[in-house]
Amino acid sequence: MLNTSPRLVAPWGVCALALVVGVATTAAAELDEVRRRGELVWAADQEGGGPHVFPAADDPTTLTGFEVEFAELLAAELGVKARFQQGQWDRLPLLLGRSADCVINGIELTPERQRDYGCSRPYFAYALQLLGRRAGPLDTFERLSTPGPRGPWKVGVLTGSAAETVMRGRTDIDIEVVGYDGTLDSLEQVRTQVLDAAVMDDCIFTFYADRFADLRTVGRPFAGGLYTVLTARDTPDLAAAIDAGIGRLIADGRLKSLYDRWDLAGRQQMLLLRDAAEIPVAPSRSTWDLVHETFPLLVRSAGMTVLLSCVSFPLAILLGLAVAVGRLHGPPALRPLLTGYVEVLRGTPLMLQLYAIFFLLPKVGLALPAVVAAVAGLALNYSAYESEIYRAGLKAVPGGQFEAALALGLTKWQALRHVLVPQAVRIVMPPVTSDFIALFKDTSVCSAITVIELTKRYSVLALSTGRIVELAIVTALLYLAMSWPLALLSRWFERRLESEGRR
Repeated sequence: MLNTSPRLVAPWGVCALALVVGVATTAAAELDEVRRRGELVWAADQEGGGPHVFPAADDPTTLTGFEVEFAELLAAELGVKARFQQGQWDRLPLLLGRSADCVINGIELTPERQRDYGCSRPYFAYALQLLGRRAGPLDTFERLSTPGPRGPWKVGVLTGSAAETVMRGRTDIDIEVVGYDGTLDSLEQVRTQVLDAAVMDDCIFTFYADRFADLRTVGRPFAGGLYTVLTARDTPDLAAAIDAGIGRLIADGRLKSLYDRWDLAGRQQMLLLRDAAEIPVAPSRSTWDLVHETFPLLVRSAGMTVLLSCVSFPLAILLGLAVAVGRLHGPPALRPLLTGYVEVLRGTPLMLQLYAIFFLLPKVGLALPAVVAAVAGLALNYSAYESEIYRAGLKAVPGGQFEAALALGLTKWQALRHVLVPQAVRIVMPPVTSDFIALFKDTSVCSAITVIELTKRYSVLALSTGRIVELAIVTALLYLAMSWPLALLSRWFERRLESEGRR
């Protein structure tokens, strides 16, 4: 393998580089600008893994993969060097014209993408592969048409991929499709028996087959497609040069050699690419038709956002209040443990906590449904913040009130319950309401563990239809309709406290 992969830089260097790139590429770069700059900036997601783009095993600071080498060959055809730009896979097209000249990352050629972006001639042909456990009950693709041992078969796919589109469109089989943001997440979930099967591009599982030796292919590959290089619509010269460059790589055998080095059936690839058929352009839809078709889906996903918020936040309040009372009035031996609880949850990201609950617990035999894991993660995370709010509220109550309650014969816990806590709750209602509004928006993080809430639904619909602005407006209005009453409630509490303070 050629040792010409781009080097990864330190985190601070990545931030500085991203800032420079963002300033330098605020508009889509045409071919003459790419050549003047001397660099072709190509976007991909290294988290997607092999055989596309991934850190080298012997040097994690270096990227490798067949698309890394393909990008370097393509850039050389344009007379420039290749420079890698990291992005999230299902949002890579949004980088065009901002921080990337093109996208090279297993992007499937679809009518919608051909309508909304510049799509090169295909450079790789793939097929989808159904995967299951070696000792599992799924032994043929046809078994999916009958119920599984636990009801509908649970099949994992990469969110936004052709696998998701194909499997969700199959009405002849009894399956529940679960989308994941990571390529290998679904394989891990099949291994831990959370899923019954997974569907992905055949080249991906072929690359990772040794790592997942307890999984196997089920049936033959199906529903093949093609990978394309995406460019912005307003860079036709760059798109034409990329097309011509791919043609030369095919004609002189360098693309075949590249695929042979990566054990990707170079000769078969060339036969498929040279005979690739044209894909018709998808028809455009009016804004009214778009809203009419997508609004019910967005409303249902908004219902999931409301469910997550309204179930998890009361739990967070109860936990937070208990932690605050324990830190101020609990046994001395318990207080350091509660302080550690708060600091750990405040000091680690919500997404990491959700991953630990959803992906790590099954490894020790506790597999929670995605919605339950989301509620638990949100409740635990926000309980740390609520505990600090309630602790401040309890300390704001004059100490003489507690002493007076004890003098009247109340026990310590009766004084807390009937005197201190009610006054503290009244004081902290405005910040607690603000936290509830914040939690509404933080439910979007739950999409990382396969929960389809409003933001994730918008992301999927926007990328599948290419109508980013129109759907963003509808989604924003739904969020506003849910959070605006809470904002009014928060201001009402503030005015009431101010008036009581004046009295």
